[in-house]
Amino acid sequence: MKGKGGALDRRSSARWRVLLLCAFCFGLGMLFTDRFWTAPDTSNHIMSQRRRQDRELQLISEDCNTKRKHGEDKDIMGEVTKTHEAIQLLDKSISTLQMELAAKRSTLELLRSGGSPVTSESSQPRKKAFVVIGVNTAFSSRKRRDSVRETWMPQGAKLQQLEDQKGIVIRFTIGHSATSNSILDKAIDSEDAQHRDFLRLDHVEGYHELSAKTKIFFSTAVGIWDADFYVKVDDDVHVNLGMLATTLARHKSKPRTYIGCMKSGPVLADKNVKYHEPEYWKFGEEGNKYFRHATGQIYAISKDLATYISINQPILHKYANEDVSLGSWFIGLEVNHIDERNMCCGTPPDCEWKGQAGNVCVASFDWTCSGICKSVERIKEVHARCGEGDSAVWSALV
Repeated sequence: MKGKGGALDRRSSARWRVLLLCAFCFGLGMLFTDRFWTAPDTSNHIMSQRRRQDRELQLISEDCNTKRKHGEDKDIMGEVTKTHEAIQLLDKSISTLQMELAAKRSTLELLRSGGSPVTSESSQPRKKAFVVIGVNTAFSSRKRRDSVRETWMPQGAKLQQLEDQKGIVIRFTIGHSATSNSILDKAIDSEDAQHRDFLRLDHVEGYHELSAKTKIFFSTAVGIWDADFYVKVDDDVHVNLGMLATTLARHKSKPRTYIGCMKSGPVLADKNVKYHEPEYWKFGEEGNKYFRHATGQIYAISKDLATYISINQPILHKYANEDVSLGSWFIGLEVNHIDERNMCCGTPPDCEWKGQAGNVCVASFDWTCSGICKSVERIKEVHARCGEGDSAVWSALV
């Protein structure tokens, strides 16, 4: 019995040792499993964080580089713009000097040949101005002139003040009659003595001589005033002087500038129509159009172009229509044609609506009448509804 009991004890003890060994192995396995599996998870987490940080740093770096590049692009574009403006200004200065030199040579040659300059004032020092505005008028247009004086054109001391303070010169332009010292000439002399707002031209007045009158106006004005711009406007057109000055000032740095409402109408071969072109054959086949030119109611040219006309006026060809003639004189030249549509607004309600929208017109007229229809009666209404206000011209930056 004792031998059997000892054997049972040994088997029982062996089972416990097996159980303990199993438990120990299990615990040891759990320990190793945790150590070797959790460590890679932690390492992966750290690597993931590092990669995320690297990506964030890369994005920040790229953003900085992009911003720096944009900033550099803006700086470069700013420098390019400044350089372009400087080149334009230099080009204009060179062009002006060349024209003035040619004008001096032309005057000297004329004097040596026993002739005389276009105007008696040309031997006097020229007056500085920003713009010279010639209001084209005729002997029969006294009422039109008075209507202009009562609306957009200052009078008396204010006219002189505008010239002295803003450099804006305004004159009615007129020649003389075919008969020397006629009653028509005396009437203009009397009117000029009263208002002091005429520029008398060495020109015989006549509707079909407008091209010649235009040449003489620019030549005469250039001889008296050293201006940045010269403007021709008809006496049946309403003008906002402040907007005109502001518009011209935007193009002050550009050389050889021709500003107005550009058009290209048909060449009219029929001699029975109003704007018949006798030299229609020069423009090619019937039905062709004119080259681009500014409409004749109002336009502006820079000093160098006005000087060019003054120098070359004896050989500049005159077509039947004055606006076509002016455009033809610039063919072949490096001229900046600037289409300013606010220089050809219609009369109310057109110019009124544009003014209410903040787009004040430079000039207003009726296309059907090539000016304001019945301007003597209607220009006051146009001025009241489309005028910019009397103070606008004094605050204009020129």
